[in-house]
Amino acid sequence: MPGKLRQFFERVKRLKIGLDVGSTTLKCVVLDEDETIAYQEYERHFSRITEKATGMLFRIAQRFPKDPRMQIAVSGSAGMGLAQNLGLTFVQEVYATRVAVNRLLPGTDVVIELGGEDAKILFLEGGLEVRMNGSCAGGTGAFIDQMATLLGIAPDQMNELAKDYEKIYTIASRCGVFAKSDIQPLLNQGARKNDVSASIFAAVVNQTIAGLAQGRAIEGKVVYLGGPLTFLSQLRAAFDRTLNLCGICPENSLYYVALGAAMSPGAKRIPSPRRRILPKARSILESTPALLR
Repeated sequence: MPGKLRQFFERVKRLKIGLDVGSTTLKCVVLDEDETIAYQEYERHFSRITEKATGMLFRIAQRFPKDPRMQIAVSGSAGMGLAQNLGLTFVQEVYATRVAVNRLLPGTDVVIELGGEDAKILFLEGGLEVRMNGSCAGGTGAFIDQMATLLGIAPDQMNELAKDYEKIYTIASRCGVFAKSDIQPLLNQGARKNDVSASIFAAVVNQTIAGLAQGRAIEGKVVYLGGPLTFLSQLRAAFDRTLNLCGICPENSLYYVALGAAMSPGAKRIPSPRRRILPKARSILESTPALLR
């Protein structure tokens, strides 16, 4: 009995770590035995994935020095290489998103997720169907950043300006070059930045719906995930207006891929990450040329 009790408590006290390596940002969560978030972190990696991920793992080890038993999984569009290098389980991001949404937001019909350089729609009703953008970053966070730069403001300022819009202009969002050719003449003619900002968000919505949904109805319980939809309330409002509904941007919407990775049953169990993972991560970092970190 003492041996079985010890095994039980070791199992209960195991922490779950999910690491989401996106195209522009890095997110991690640590879940306790009740799958409550005990720690979370978000930062841009500026393509220094190995360096930033190693730093996150070190900070987790420092935060939980007395919790050596953990299970870890990596997900995200840029996470497969890191998972392979560290010998960790890789969870495909669509699967991770579905795991988290089904667990935390049961009954969801559609997920719209915009990232730094990717966009996707998950239709969950009647089986999973996924629509993703290709190699073009039009209509994503990178596109919004580019348009904000053209306006000479930050994305959050663009969001504030869009709250006071009066009209919507037609702007191409498939390509930043075409969008610039639409926006610059408007600015030269004295168009209000409020209207241009709202028009940029409307263009992102049109690109997502026309390019990804391709005629399939987006209805029912709709959830918004990803950085742009988390930080930009007027982008969410533009989706709501176009879809004629009120979408949900849940708490911790930035972390759903990381949450799904942590919750996935295939996550690798590590008896002592401090001894097993961190030395390997440090070795990889030290052997990687500075420009490739």
